[in-house]
Amino acid sequence: MDTKIIGFSTGNGPVECTWALAKILSIFIKEVESHQIKYQILNQESGSLNATVKSVIIKIEGHSLESFLLQWIGVLKWVGTSILRPNHKRKNWFVQSFEIQEAAVFQFNESDFSYAAYRSSGPGGQHVNKVSSAVRATHLPSGISCEVSESRSQHQNKKIARKRLLDKLQEHRLSQLKRIDDSVWLQKLQVDRGNPVQVFNGSDFKKSTRKKMKPNNRQKIKLHLKRQLWD
Repeated sequence: MDTKIIGFSTGNGPVECTWALAKILSIFIKEVESHQIKYQILNQESGSLNATVKSVIIKIEGHSLESFLLQWIGVLKWVGTSILRPNHKRKNWFVQSFEIQEAAVFQFNESDFSYAAYRSSGPGGQHVNKVSSAVRATHLPSGISCEVSESRSQHQNKKIARKRLLDKLQEHRLSQLKRIDDSVWLQKLQVDRGNPVQVFNGSDFKKSTRKKMKPNNRQKIKLHLKRQLWD
């Protein structure tokens, strides 16, 4: 069973691209399901209008993902008249897709966590400050922490603090994925526009027939997240 994290983005493209991405995303999910590939949307940023998508990050799990992604990683082109600006002369609209090269991006090491007990303060009666039951959990690489003092049990507070800290770290790492520079997408998009991996036509997004890409022609962006993760 393989695991991949895939990103789709319109960069700084016009609103038509965000409309196209919403349609392409629907097609992608249907094909994922038809290939019995599991998927999870990790993050999705809506466009400025209803039913549009500016970017999305998806985790997929299944067999033979490399061959499946040959037709999805790179530039995706929609050829059609804008439904938002029917008189616009432009007919070609582009979306960039890429693989995020960090399969273990959501894994954490226990050695990176520290826990400190301290005395609770505030309402709670005469016993509140006699026992150090509150817990502060800290993720050492990032400095992100949370404090829990809800229970009189230090063990229970530690358990709650760990879960909340993991939730905060997940949110932080997803925000790092969203910070991928739009200018990088656009620079690659300018280069790859002449060689889209998929072409969709018309308002019904019918696929154009095309030759199967060779593996060595596959468009891929490697994102070295480890060095960026806690910036």
